[in-house]
Amino acid sequence: MNKQFKDKVVIVTGGAFGIGSAAAIAFAQKGAKVAIVDWVENHETLHAIQAQGGEAIFIQCNVSKTEDVQAMVAKTVQTYGGLDYAFNNAGIEGINGITHECTEENWDKTIGINLKGIWLSMKYQIPQMLKRGKGAIVNCASIAGLVGFPGLPAYVASKHALIGLTKTTALEYAKLGIRVNAVCPGAIKTPMIDRITGNQKEVEAQFAAMEPIGRIGQPDEVANAVLWLCSDEASFVTGHAMAIDGGWIAQ
Repeated sequence: MNKQFKDKVVIVTGGAFGIGSAAAIAFAQKGAKVAIVDWVENHETLHAIQAQGGEAIFIQCNVSKTEDVQAMVAKTVQTYGGLDYAFNNAGIEGINGITHECTEENWDKTIGINLKGIWLSMKYQIPQMLKRGKGAIVNCASIAGLVGFPGLPAYVASKHALIGLTKTTALEYAKLGIRVNAVCPGAIKTPMIDRITGNQKEVEAQFAAMEPIGRIGQPDEVANAVLWLCSDEASFVTGHAMAIDGGWIAQ
């Protein structure tokens, strides 16, 4: 088995479900020690990794809170001795509604988790990577960070801003050994898409029909891209927002 991340340490936020869970398991399968981070206490991903002989811990954390993020990074470093990679995946879709109907509460919560949460995560992850002399960070944006989606103003704003933050951070640390990229998933079969479709097969079919490739994506298809972006195979890639969307934004 390919153990390209053997003894490396990775943080995966939003790691208990969906894309984050798939990425955490994939990192562990390739030898990484994984800190699974989520604000919902769910140990299914942890148990899945341990059942395969992998090494992982679970950390409960609200990424929009400074003290939680500090503690999350500190716990990871205390447990495993450092930090090599991070997949900052925690995010919420917020409440559907056009711009003038978007509440201030929804705006603040969505921006707080999707944008501030990733900024805070990088703020405390990067110093640990600088101690290593290298590292790689992948932030989970969305195709909603590349094009507009009516009815999700806070979500779209957070993801567009996240891509800008990713590019800026990539430039700041390009000569210091840390690469920073973003993935921009399209419609992926996750708990989030289930909430959006209401688990209705006909609505899910409409999403699939909008994908030029003709289907909704799977979490491990995004996870594979995340692992590649963290790997040495992507050593010349930084500041990139990679669409993993079945061709959605190419239309």
